[in-house]
Amino acid sequence: MASQPLLFRSSHCKLIRSIQMPQKMPLPRYLQSPPSAPHPRHSAAFSRSLRPCRPNGPPPAFASAEFPGSVPDIAQMPPRRRRRSVAGIDQDDLLDPDALADPDSSFYEINGIRVHHKICTHEDSSDQPLDPTIRNAGQNQIGLPILLLHGFGSSVFSWTHVMRPLACIAGAKVLAFDRPAFGLTSRTIRSGDDTKPINPYSMAFSIMATLAFIDQLGAKKAVLVGHSAGCLVAVEAYFEAPERVAALVLVAPAIFVPVFRRKGVKEHGVGEQEWQNKKDSNGSDLLANPLNRIRGKFLELCLSIAAFLMNMIRAIGGIVQSLYCKAVVAALRSSVGVMLVRLIMDKFGILAVRNAWYDPSKVTDHVIQGYTKPLRSRGWELALLEYTISMIMDSTSTSKVPVSERLSEISCPVLVVSGDTDRLVPRWNTERVARAIPGAGFEVMKNSGHLPQEERPEEFYIRILK
Repeated sequence: MASQPLLFRSSHCKLIRSIQMPQKMPLPRYLQSPPSAPHPRHSAAFSRSLRPCRPNGPPPAFASAEFPGSVPDIAQMPPRRRRRSVAGIDQDDLLDPDALADPDSSFYEINGIRVHHKICTHEDSSDQPLDPTIRNAGQNQIGLPILLLHGFGSSVFSWTHVMRPLACIAGAKVLAFDRPAFGLTSRTIRSGDDTKPINPYSMAFSIMATLAFIDQLGAKKAVLVGHSAGCLVAVEAYFEAPERVAALVLVAPAIFVPVFRRKGVKEHGVGEQEWQNKKDSNGSDLLANPLNRIRGKFLELCLSIAAFLMNMIRAIGGIVQSLYCKAVVAALRSSVGVMLVRLIMDKFGILAVRNAWYDPSKVTDHVIQGYTKPLRSRGWELALLEYTISMIMDSTSTSKVPVSERLSEISCPVLVVSGDTDRLVPRWNTERVARAIPGAGFEVMKNSGHLPQEERPEEFYIRILK
């Protein structure tokens, strides 16, 4: 087949191209955009324009109040502080003891410490209804004031139910005071350079306060009624000034009497005279026989070495004990000690009060409030720590003979009272205290725990009347 002419082929291709490749129609001017300009949504200026305009600095505090539907900026909000509470008492609103005082409260300054106390007179109880037994007992009044000494963790509140009846029995004033670290007595924090002559949390201060209150009552003698740890104060006050104490009433005394006690012989005194006599009796033999003389000298050398080692062991023991006490004291005075006291009082404070009663179900809210009220006083935890430190230091002191070994020296009338179900101070130990005191009476109150003066106040006065 003959090939087609070239002209026909070129014109044919042009025709095909014109059909397959239509001309591009120009767009209207208002739809045209420069190809180099980015889309508005992708521009930084457009993104910034969508952000809310806010001045520099933190957001205003009233933003959420002005716009209820708005969400506050959590990162800018201050953290909410959790309120502290110990045994149900808010620790963020503590007060001075004076602000917590009752209408019948009084304060007596002793050595710079404002001691909280209450006084009930015979005249105060004359117009109040009392049990006929108490009224009849008032006819044979002893005419001596009575001082009431509370125990550990307690206060004047513990004697609320018995002050008026005892005032009627005594025919004189009855006074109860809060020892430092308890109740509403002012708290003071001791420092290393404290110049006060007596530590207010020590036993010496409690003794001084007891005798000062006898003077304040204008009496030469008084009857001391102690409960639990208050019995230690009563007995120590007797040994300090026996002529000022007419009688002692020890209720659930926290005085541990060991089973085996010394018989009045000084320590390290036994055997010394026997050894001296043996040396004198063997003197002639030692001089007669040179071999015995050498053996005697060697024995003396061995004994001297043994005595030196024993003294060294005692000295090391004293140093270790001193370092241990200093470490314990430093730990108690730290923030850890404060946290520990708060934790113990929060978890076990109310539980201890309920456990002290024979029937815990009878512990009312009024009783709980009476025991937790001192926790509203400013500095209560630091004062309790200082009291504990003072107890530790007193227990390590070797300058004084323990009270439990001096009970036989008491010569005034003594009555010892115990609850039959006391879970804190067992009855058998209380009976042992009574046996250690010559001529002491011993009374057991049935259906009573560690606080017979609170659980069974009527029976409590009857026991004292006997």
